[in-house]
Amino acid sequence: MKRIVIFASGSGTNAENLIRFFHNSDNASVIQVLSNNPHAKVLERSKKLKVSALSFNRIAFTKTDDVLNILKASQPDLIVLAGFLWKFPEFILNEFPNKIINVHPALLPNYGGKGMYGMHVHEAIVANNETKTGITIHYVNENYDEGATIFQAECDVLKTDTAEDVAAKIHELEMEHFPKVVNELLK
Repeated sequence: MKRIVIFASGSGTNAENLIRFFHNSDNASVIQVLSNNPHAKVLERSKKLKVSALSFNRIAFTKTDDVLNILKASQPDLIVLAGFLWKFPEFILNEFPNKIINVHPALLPNYGGKGMYGMHVHEAIVANNETKTGITIHYVNENYDEGATIFQAECDVLKTDTAEDVAAKIHELEMEHFPKVVNELLK
């Protein structure tokens, strides 16, 4: 059975979707959720679904081996970032080469980089009158949103769409595709 660890910073809808998708899987299961936000709703969601959920601070993540040791003990086959907002430190990346992936709410390389997350991305897409957007699932490297692309799915952006409309379309793409791509990577 393959082991998945999820990192998330916010409400955790993607994390919950992944946990539910793999709940009865013979292939993989989500064994742990880690968050940099002790008040993140993802921690609550995970515990309700009987998945270990822990929070950590920036020092534990970037200056000590605390988070790295948690990961080593968990022995994940894949680390999945689902709305996780911090850049991964190189010493953790080096321990898990090609085992850390992220979902980004745009078609990279467009609308990526530091500060481009959530509504910031959707607002920029609408402001620039884009006609298409989508999601990119990619490997994580030492730079924000620059790792190799694994998968992209797109949707139309209508002239009448607000940033909230775009967010809803992106959420649908994430719910549909993210678990399937994770499952394929673990086969």
